[in-house]
Amino acid sequence: MSFFENTRNPKGFGGRLMVTMMNLAHTPVALWGLHFLHLAPDAKVLDCGCGGGANIKRLLKRCPRGIVKGVDYSAVSVEKSRRLNAEAIQRDRCVIWQGSVQRIIFASDWFDAVTAFETVYFWPDLAKCFREVWRVLKPGGTFLICNEVNGDTDKDKKWTEIIDGMTIYKDTELKAYLEQAGFCDIAVHKSKTGWLCLIAVKRSDCGCGRQENEGL
Repeated sequence: MSFFENTRNPKGFGGRLMVTMMNLAHTPVALWGLHFLHLAPDAKVLDCGCGGGANIKRLLKRCPRGIVKGVDYSAVSVEKSRRLNAEAIQRDRCVIWQGSVQRIIFASDWFDAVTAFETVYFWPDLAKCFREVWRVLKPGGTFLICNEVNGDTDKDKKWTEIIDGMTIYKDTELKAYLEQAGFCDIAVHKSKTGWLCLIAVKRSDCGCGRQENEGL
């Protein structure tokens, strides 16, 4: 198995190195995506597929009186994320759990926001995972998805050939899954470099969505 094929579940020394590199490599797209997320200082946030924990650290800074929790399938990623955010964990501002987004252990209607950076490519049963995200969000809570590739060009297909178990979704596909899960007010943002960000809101009284596109 190649270095890239370990992306979904990194292991050993190579996995630890890869998680560190991913923290650095994903910084530009993560910062771009966070631009669209508005959080209160005391917000409760869940980062799904938290990887090496760099985005958890950023979210903790954005919410100085809040709580940020994380979940990741990989034991190596969880270990790295816990080390990076050790101080916040000691102060009971952070919890990082190893597991699947298909079954999130946290309580229903608890989080103000859920984030997913560079990770939905690998989620099994996307519809079920999105329903779980919807469940743990408070009414009015926000779900942010941020991907470095948007499936608009044939060049994007090369990644699915390199990385095992990866599926690249177009914005229309993700929007449809979000609507099926019960999300509304869906805004779609695209950058000139091909990055994709979707913002969706949990509203129990709404059965429709809206789409906005902008190039940055």
